[in-house]
Amino acid sequence: MPSALFVCVHNAGRSQMAAGFLRELSGGAVEVRSAGSMPADRLNPVAVEAMLERGIDIRDAQPTVLTPEAVQASDVVVTMGCGDACPIFPGKRYEDWELEDPAGKDLDTVRPIRDDIERRVRTLLDELGVQPVA
Repeated sequence: MPSALFVCVHNAGRSQMAAGFLRELSGGAVEVRSAGSMPADRLNPVAVEAMLERGIDIRDAQPTVLTPEAVQASDVVVTMGCGDACPIFPGKRYEDWELEDPAGKDLDTVRPIRDDIERRVRTLLDELGVQPVA
């Protein structure tokens, strides 16, 4: 089973939305992780609301600290603005998705970020050879 790790600074918005989409769209065919270099105390409520609009509930997700073990256990590591905080291991596939940070933004601003993340996750699924279930 392929595995992916989504990393952003606070693990409260972008990486959690990406993880939510990958879990949902892969139907369990991809092992999904997310983490942050400096995790927040809780998820961004606007990111949660934006995902609920798409029928994906990430309310139970918790921001998690990035560990070298999480990187080593993942086939693909997608960074979203974590900069040099993300450990680099030889042989890993890394992608850097430049996405606006949804922190402090309203729902109208977060929706296009969410939609961009979904497009990128669908491309990642295709690259992993996994057919989306939705």
